[in-house]
Amino acid sequence: MNKKLAAAMSGGAVLMLVLSGCGGDETDEKASAWAKKVCDQWQPELKKIETANADIKRVASESSKPEDVQKTDSAAFGTMSESYRTMGAALQSAGVPPVKNGAATQAAAAKGFESTSKGYADLKAKMDALDPKDQPKFADGLKEVAGGLQEATKGGQDALAQLNAGGLDKAINSQKGCQVATSSAAPQ
Repeated sequence: MNKKLAAAMSGGAVLMLVLSGCGGDETDEKASAWAKKVCDQWQPELKKIETANADIKRVASESSKPEDVQKTDSAAFGTMSESYRTMGAALQSAGVPPVKNGAATQAAAAKGFESTSKGYADLKAKMDALDPKDQPKFADGLKEVAGGLQEATKGGQDALAQLNAGGLDKAINSQKGCQVATSSAAPQ
């Protein structure tokens, strides 16, 4: 059975976390124990990210006032920034994963989550700087923010690629805490 850890970025861009692999194999017990530590800490963050994405989608699909879009998107970007920072910290606090080059895998993945955290913090700052009273400039600013989504999420994608390449995909996929509903949003 294919299991996915996914959270989609709205505003026309689908990105973020995608782990896929098969569960149920003879997964190394040490790797499973490590993954459980990580996924138990990730679960609340993944839920926050999922809720933030839903909020962004909601104001994007409704005829929302620019002030509401700004407030909602800014709060969502702030939540995502903090959640990715927390996810990177969870990787570090779980200790070195019991796989070949575990320390390097862990460091690279944590760095990727920190990069995504910073990317969302930057998007929040850009959103906060927009003037919702000047609708043409606000619309242009939203396009710029939307254009930065792919770059913001790249670090998180790279982090998961590092974990997969490090041989932790099966261990992580087998953990309930890392399983989230896959969004059906489509890219721009």
